Order: sequence, then C-alpha cells, then structure tokens
Amino acid sequence: QVQLVESGGGLVQPGGSLRLSCVVSEFAMDRYTIGWFRQAPGKEREGVSCIRSIDRTTFYADSVKGRFTISRDNAKNTVYLDMYKLKAEDTAIYTCAARPPAATAKALCSLGPNSRLGYWGQGTQVTVSS
Repeated sequence: QVQLVESGGGLVQPGGSLRLSCVVSEFAMDRYTIGWFRQAPGKEREGVSCIRSIDRTTFYADSVKGRFTISRDNAKNTVYLDMYKLKAEDTAIYTCAARPPAATAKALCSLGPNSRLGYWGQGTQVTVSS
C-alpha cells in the first residue's frame, strides 16, 4: 500500500507562486511514478505533471508548461510541485497519485478523469484569487 499525503495548498493572488508537497511511502519513492492531478469545480480531473522515478523523465500538461516544475527529494520522500505565475484557472483541488514503475510519466498523467488506477492522496485546495 502506497500512502501519499499532500500539503501546501492555500490562497494566492494571480501572478503569485505556491509550492505543493507530496510525502510518499519510503519504499515507493525510488520506484514508483508519481504525479499531480487537479480538479476544478465543474470540470474533469486532469493530469498536471508527473515524474518517473526510474529514469527521472517528466511530463507536463500544456496548460502549465513553463509555469510549473515537478521535482523530488528522496531524502525527504517528497515530490514537489512548484507553481509560478498562477492564474485564476489554476484554482482546483490538487491530488498526488502513484503507479508502479512500468508507468511512464505521460501514461500516469494521461489517466482518464474517472480512473482510480494506482494510489491517490486526499488532495489539497489551491485558490488563485485577488
């Protein structure tokens, strides 16, 4: 069982920055593909950014390329999502997910909006508003 615990959400003004953290079960940190998803009110869930542990490849949704950065700190068993130049449309619940190593970063981030494959955290709210 892989456990994922998100933190770092909050209220931020447009143009601001925020860092989300996902603490991952130690045994999964070096092996599993980890990613961030978000779901805004009235919209389907979408994959935002994912990173594959075994080869460190990454994937970003077009909507966040150049603004968001995914990274990892193995010593802290944590995957981060640094979000810059935030927009109102980035407002959503952000959730961390993990799948076994065979999943590429793109494959994880491309999971259908209703898929529950893999392991999921509880989510953290990000609100971008003035």
